[in-house]
Amino acid sequence: MDQYVTGAVIRKLREDKNMTQEELAEKVFVSGKAVSKWETGQGFPDISLLEPLARALGISVIELLSGEDIRNRNRSSHMGKGVFYVCPVCGNVIRATGEAVVSCCGITLPPLEAEEPDEEHGLHVEIVEDEYYVTVDHPMEKDHYISFLAAVSDQGVRLVKLYPEGNAEARFKIDRVTGVYAYCNRHGLYRVSLK
Repeated sequence: MDQYVTGAVIRKLREDKNMTQEELAEKVFVSGKAVSKWETGQGFPDISLLEPLARALGISVIELLSGEDIRNRNRSSHMGKGVFYVCPVCGNVIRATGEAVVSCCGITLPPLEAEEPDEEHGLHVEIVEDEYYVTVDHPMEKDHYISFLAAVSDQGVRLVKLYPEGNAEARFKIDRVTGVYAYCNRHGLYRVSLK
């Protein structure tokens, strides 16, 4: 984290709520001059004020600390517009229906952007009876492997966790699947659209 709390975010969120500096100051029990100093970068809120400040501005403390105002624009929870997050420390896989502030192992995780498969990450999908049989042309070595395969439909996500020295393959019921994802622990997320 490069900055503690950015004054620009405090100002933007305050203005979005149509609050004056004095009104925000009253909510967090400081002077209007203190809020002015925060917004102009001449000072920072005390750590004891982070929770009340975040509450007054309508965001989480994590968002306030990250300096970003993150809003989930996928209000309808359309599963195809969801986002994957993967912790580089423990390998935890988190799927959200939209952008969020996600933290694991003390790290704020960025949302992953899926790319088209390349030569090193050949993602193949075959139909076998009522299932998609998914394979990836990729080594499954201890330090470089496909961590998971996932099938996304309008009803949810089916995820198969993979491990080094295993096979990079999975089967998913065809039922309403719109995309298949593969995550390489070194190179990121890849996607094949199915509809």
